[in-house]
Amino acid sequence: MTDRADGTDLLIRVVRVTDRAILPVKQTEGSSGWDLHACLEAPLRIPPMGRAAVPTGLSVAVPGGYELQIRPRSGLALRKGVTVVNAPGTIDSDYRGELKVLLVNLGDAPFEIRHGDRVAQMVLAHTPRGLLEVVERLEETSRGAGGFGHTGLGADASQTEAQRSHEEGGAETL
Repeated sequence: MTDRADGTDLLIRVVRVTDRAILPVKQTEGSSGWDLHACLEAPLRIPPMGRAAVPTGLSVAVPGGYELQIRPRSGLALRKGVTVVNAPGTIDSDYRGELKVLLVNLGDAPFEIRHGDRVAQMVLAHTPRGLLEVVERLEETSRGAGGFGHTGLGADASQTEAQRSHEEGGAETL
């Protein structure tokens, strides 16, 4: 993987906690994430609205300044209603335990997972170190404290700020 500006590879060291573990795989050259496989002795059944911690049989060492994000597989989410409960899950650079994928079955039928099934994907993400600074007040913005639907709900929900700007011939900032 060559995600660094200097072109050097970032190594993510992987340990098989058990011999049955399947190493993560990127399915295509353009894939953002590696598929994670269930590492099970017996099938695992998740009832509708049920949750499970699915073992992968792997431990990893993520480089400092990065995290692995555990994300749902879109096909499972669409076809079966199975997704990652805490999406995206975070694997911090100092965690060394076994990776487990926290799945929830939002579908209307039980979902069975077998050894080797692809259950999620992991994506490497840069996590710059931030510093908190306590101040007396924050600079003002046009949004202010508006949140939870502020840009699409309310008394004037028919147009957002961006829509009004666009209609008035202004450019929209992305």
